Amino acid sequence: MEFALLGWPPDGPTLRLDWERFSYAGKFVMSATGKAVVREGEPTDGEFDDHVLGAVAFNEDRTDAGALWLRYVTVREDRRGEGLGARLCAFTAARAEARGYERVRIAVNNPFAYEALYKAGFGFTGRETGLAELVLERPGDRSTDRYRGGLARFRERDLSASERAFLDARDEVPGTVATPTEN
Repeated sequence: MEFALLGWPPDGPTLRLDWERFSYAGKFVMSATGKAVVREGEPTDGEFDDHVLGAVAFNEDRTDAGALWLRYVTVREDRRGEGLGARLCAFTAARAEARGYERVRIAVNNPFAYEALYKAGFGFTGRETGLAELVLERPGDRSTDRYRGGLARFRERDLSASERAFLDARDEVPGTVATPTEN
């Protein structure tokens, strides 16, 4: 398995992800964002980039030159739940920090993504977007109180049974995942 940064926003890298296996597949065809991937094996000559297990698209903040936004994170359907998305976000954030970005942000709309991003070193800012997404930032406040504050915001929403059960099982700030290196 390899983590790779395909290019920054001005480079315009694109990916051909199978829309039946990846959420947001169409967003990765766009060339206005940078991309990073976790992949395995070699690409084939098929229609899609089938060696990709997960991908993240990102762009610079229009109003804050020191910030980079992770916009779309997707993991292939059969590989979800393995922590690949969190590790890919940690990898991308580390590359952004090395490039000179002071902050990396992401907005999440469910408690599963919220916890995964906490594991990747992000902390809840206390802010929400207009789409009712919680904004997380790295580096950020990763205190227990701040973490629980984000969970409380999700608890105020109309949730699925699995989201409710997930939240009911959470009391402490989760651990972190190791930032993978490029092979």
